[in-house]
Amino acid sequence: MSIPYCYCLARRPPLLLPTISSFGVSKRTGSSWSLNRSLRVVESRSRSSKNIWKVSCFKHDESSPPNPEPELLQENKLPEELGKEELDQSTGVKKDWISSFRKAADAVFKIPDKPWTVPWTAETILQVMLLWIASFWFVGSWIIPFLAHAAGFSKESLTYRGQALYSLLTDLAEGLAGIVILHRCLSKFHPLPSDWFKFSMRGNWQFDVGLGCLMFPLVNRLSQVNLDLLPLLPSTPVTVSSVEQSIMARDPVAMALYAIVVSVCAPVWEEIVFRGFLLPSLTKYMPVWSSIMVSSLAFALAHFNAQRMLPLIFLGVVMGAVFARSRNLLASMLLHSLWNGFVFLDLMK
Repeated sequence: MSIPYCYCLARRPPLLLPTISSFGVSKRTGSSWSLNRSLRVVESRSRSSKNIWKVSCFKHDESSPPNPEPELLQENKLPEELGKEELDQSTGVKKDWISSFRKAADAVFKIPDKPWTVPWTAETILQVMLLWIASFWFVGSWIIPFLAHAAGFSKESLTYRGQALYSLLTDLAEGLAGIVILHRCLSKFHPLPSDWFKFSMRGNWQFDVGLGCLMFPLVNRLSQVNLDLLPLLPSTPVTVSSVEQSIMARDPVAMALYAIVVSVCAPVWEEIVFRGFLLPSLTKYMPVWSSIMVSSLAFALAHFNAQRMLPLIFLGVVMGAVFARSRNLLASMLLHSLWNGFVFLDLMK
């Protein structure tokens, strides 16, 4: 420190003082004049040295701050300020990390809020959906069985391959009837906006389909939860479908025909109606997320199976989100096809 340093130098004895005492002890008479002269020189040197030390001390005092206490306080406060700066930096890094994570999550999971341009009203929406359900039931339950009976056979009398072909033709007829109804009801609104019933290979929709596939285990888990909540009644007869019968028989032709029905036909027809028409139409009256939920509920109800309601609703939400993000029916159709194929392969085990 400056004060102790100057204090030590001021009390330091001159190095030439012992020389003065030695001259005082020797009393040679022949050199009195030289002795007095030497004493004066020594005294002058000692005075000059003292003056030099004083000047050096005064200069050091002038260069040093007048009050050292603020300096000590500043030194004591320095670690706190450094700690505060480090805390601010760490907080800033944390905020940057959170904002980056949110941007990445939005890029991956965010559903666009932009609605479709809907030229028709709720009356047209209700008309299309009721006619589609009626045609689906009427064609599958009345027209095709009547034509088969008129031809002299029934589905139950056919072989596994015949039953598979019968199911394929029935599904094709139901799907085509729904497309005709949709076309007729919307014909007065042609030409439709460019974002309606869009099929495209462009874009990043493959990534959305991959994310949707990651939800398949959860859909499968919800199937078991639904069965636990609504188990089959003991009095309900256990029936084996024609698909399961052909799988147990290991008929390759029949299984190939059923694979086309399950993985191609059903996804195409259902996605055109529920994701291609119903979901975008609902955005005229509600947000996109609400439209996804309502269309998913309608999708589940259209299967007429209470034991599969929860997984079908969740699957509809996933496919609706994929479609809303990509605005591409090809994406939801492919995801639907992959799920049905997954179920079909699971039945073959």
